Amino acid sequence: MDNDNFQKLLELLERESSARIASETARLAENTIFQQTIAELNATIKELNETIGLLQEELRLSKGPKKDSGNSSVPPSKDENRPLRTSSLRASSGKRSGGQKGHQGNTLEMTAIPDQVHHHCPVFCRCCGLSLDVTTAELMARRQVIDIPMIKPSYIEHRVYRSSCRCGQQTTGSFPVGVDAPISYGGQTTALIAYLHTRQYISLARISEFFSSVYGKAISQGTVCGILERFAHKALPAFELIRQAVGDAKVVGADETGMKENGRLSWLWTWQSKFATYINASKNRGFETVKANFPAGFPKAILVHDCWPSHLNTAAVGHQICTAHLLRELLFLEQKYRSPWAVEFSKMIMGAIQLKKTIQLREYQHPIKERSDIEAILDSLLRQKIDPQHIEVLTFQKRILKYRKYLLTFLYHNDVPPDNNSSERAIRNVKVKMKVSGMFKSFKGAQNYAIIRSITDTCNKNKQEILNAFLTIANS
Repeated sequence: MDNDNFQKLLELLERESSARIASETARLAENTIFQQTIAELNATIKELNETIGLLQEELRLSKGPKKDSGNSSVPPSKDENRPLRTSSLRASSGKRSGGQKGHQGNTLEMTAIPDQVHHHCPVFCRCCGLSLDVTTAELMARRQVIDIPMIKPSYIEHRVYRSSCRCGQQTTGSFPVGVDAPISYGGQTTALIAYLHTRQYISLARISEFFSSVYGKAISQGTVCGILERFAHKALPAFELIRQAVGDAKVVGADETGMKENGRLSWLWTWQSKFATYINASKNRGFETVKANFPAGFPKAILVHDCWPSHLNTAAVGHQICTAHLLRELLFLEQKYRSPWAVEFSKMIMGAIQLKKTIQLREYQHPIKERSDIEAILDSLLRQKIDPQHIEVLTFQKRILKYRKYLLTFLYHNDVPPDNNSSERAIRNVKVKMKVSGMFKSFKGAQNYAIIRSITDTCNKNKQEILNAFLTIANS
């Protein structure tokens, strides 16, 4: 082979080799792109699978139980439908419903001195028709009917006279205290209006109707409103005494609730003890209201309340968080997340409440094994790890960890209850009033109601007649 042909062969081989190398390089580059695409698709598939899992969990939770008054702190007035009785936190006592054996019943009894006596003597014989002598009739039986006589307003006129002395001086008498106008309503009318307003929750319009229908004396709504305002002003000294009594108590419960004041949201607060209930209206739900009513807090008392910051920030000897609120929250968490941790925490609280019933007075200040066991269970539950997807359970655990020292205070003090039910009962009357009568037309009207209602509840706690107490205030 000559040099020319050999040279051509070499050039041909080089061209073929370069083509193969270029082809292989392109194939490798294409494979690299495919690998990158596959990796990106796998990452996308993984991300989509995680998103699908989260969405499925959210969908499951959204179809779960809703919060109501049975499993949260939502008030009963906001329940769409009342929770089933089977979801109540109250355990069965094992007793039959109704009056128990040995219960002291109340029976309608006859009076020995009736106001009227009607005699029913036979005047003729039912056999032969002859006339009978009623003077010889023998009493066989008697029955009594209790009725209310027709009520008419009583007009009491006060007359002032002037007398002349032999010395020439003329002296004029004076009207009694409270008789300030040519004509006005007396103490009994004032006391009855206050009673109907705060104890029976009757609206101003229906109080006016009541007096017109029952007494035949129409009283306008404006007059009723004026009577209530004057009565509330007279009741201020008693209202202040109630505030002082609550401030000096050893155990105080606190709560607050929203109220409608001419369509605007305001608040009614309560602080109450075993023998006194203090209710006050406020424009806000913040700590400013606490400072305005109890500037020093409660230096002698254990304060029982929910987890609202205004109560937690109130100075006191100690605090007790309402376990009834916690049990309702735990029930919701159990229903929503099927959380075993929530179940165990509920059992721990219920065990503590049962232990409270067995502790003797002398044992509170001494070590008790059962109490120490509950403390250990609580600490163990607070150390447990919660499923990160159970966000609300995790939030609950963090909150209890923060306020852990306020959870079992009731196991160390005889008079401290495990719940704040007494405060809720005191404040629930406001909701009943608004449900029956509607909103308050002014803040002053709400404050007047708070003053009179404080006296009403305090009378109830001390087993005093409310109407008599109101009459004393009205005539003061």
